[in-house]
Parts: sequence; C-alpha cells; structure tokens
Amino acid sequence: MPNTLGQSYLETSVWKPDLFKGKVAFITGGAGTICRVQAEALVLLGANVAIIGRRPEVTQKAADEIAQLRPGAKVIGIGGVDVRNIELLKKAVDQTVAEFGRIDYVVAGAAGNFLASFNQLSSRAFKSVIDIDLIGSYNTAKVTAEELKKTKGQYIFISASLHYTGTPFQTHVAAAKAGVDALSNNLAIELGPFGIRSNVICPGPIQGTEGLSRLIPDEAEKNSLKSIPLNKFGRTQDIADATIFLFSPAANYISGTTVVVDGAHWRTAGGLGGLYPEAVISANSGVSKL
Repeated sequence: MPNTLGQSYLETSVWKPDLFKGKVAFITGGAGTICRVQAEALVLLGANVAIIGRRPEVTQKAADEIAQLRPGAKVIGIGGVDVRNIELLKKAVDQTVAEFGRIDYVVAGAAGNFLASFNQLSSRAFKSVIDIDLIGSYNTAKVTAEELKKTKGQYIFISASLHYTGTPFQTHVAAAKAGVDALSNNLAIELGPFGIRSNVICPGPIQGTEGLSRLIPDEAEKNSLKSIPLNKFGRTQDIADATIFLFSPAANYISGTTVVVDGAHWRTAGGLGGLYPEAVISANSGVSKL
C-alpha cells in the first residue's frame, strides 16, 4: 500500500520537524495499516525505523516506501519474523542495533483477529491469538529491554477496548488484550527505575484498516457510527499522533497508562447494537467446538 502520510503532515501537524532526530524505533507489525502509519510519522519527524513482519517481500516493500518520506531516512524491513518465536525477534533486535547502533522506541503492534462465537472458538484458535497478541508482545518487550535501558527508551503496546465491557465474538482477542494491558502496566513499574516508560494505545474503529473491515462489514458501517459519540470513524493518523505524543518529551511523566483513541466509542458499550442478544444466542447454539 502507498504511504498514508506525506510532507503535508509536517506542514499541518502540531509536531516540530526533527522532533525525533537521531532516534530509532523498532516496530512489530510495522507493515500493517496502523503500525505502518506510526512508522511513517516517526520517520517524517526525524527517526530511523526498523519494521518487523512475517512476510519478507511485504515488509521490505513497506520499508522502501517509508524511507522515501524524508531525505536521508533509514528504514530497514526485517521479514520472516514471527513474534511467537523469541529467537527470531532477538535476531531482529541484533540486526537493528548493528544497523543503527541503538533502539529508543518500541511499538508492539503485531496482532491477529477474527470473528468467532465462544461456541465456534476452539481451544487451538483461542491459543493462537493469545500467542500472537500477548506472548508476542511479551517477547518483543523481552528482547528489547536491555537496549531501552541504555537509552531510557519507551514502549507502546497496541491494544483494544474489547475487554472493557465485553464484546460478543471477541472472547479470544479480549482476553489477549487484557493481558497486553496488564503487561504494559507491570513493565511501567518494574522498568520505570531504569528510566523506561511503558504505555498502551487503544485504537477504536479506524477507517481503512483490516480490523474495521473484518469486524464491521461495509453494509453495517452506517449503523455502527451511531454507537460512536463523535459520529465518525478514526484515521490511522489519529493513532500516529497519539504515538508521537507519548514518545515525545511532552509525555515525559506519563507511564503505566492507556490512551484510548476511539471517539468515546467504548463508553457506549454498543456490543452488537440491535442484533443483541439474538445474534449471540444463534451463534452459540448447537455443538461447541473443542
């Protein structure tokens, strides 16, 4: 996909150019929709970036495109990395440090999701999401911690609000993201004495993302807007801006918290709107998968 941000971001945003000059970011899921735009914003504002992904060609293509955003920018794409494999992640960290000499910022954004009722959700499927979202986030934090101690760096974990009130057909992801939130909070406590900050960004419904198209079909988008108090879907740039704020000196005393970027969507606890509880009863009737 082409870059979402461009030079106009520097002209219209509140962030000053070269805000992150000399800094290095390590981003898992960096070729995905949301995390890629986080990388774009960091590069535009002076950082060099390593984006980590499972598919080598897609990851490298994204890195090449992002590098075009700023003259002299260095962006490396490290593909073939499954965040469930800590050894592969460690090699990615070593490659990043060999290329850039340091890591200042870590975004743990690799994730997996699909719709499944509890009845349809097998133990294996449940575990696969826990392994990618929660164990993958832990592995990412684990392999980068020593580098962040050197730079007094920062973590951002990408989560979701699904577990705040409970969300039908999202038992697996809600459980995983609840764990991600707890992980970040504990890292803020344990690594804070080393000067490391850890926070969570919780995106709401973001336009143009795979998550939105998968969870909210096109025909349901108009009705879904009714459950968002601001009456609009978010943009990937909204998540990028939250990222820039948390990594910037303006957030120097912010750690162990969650920034929810969802237009107050989770406050409405919409669930399935007018389809609840009939859709849930229907999906959970019959023989349960093991």
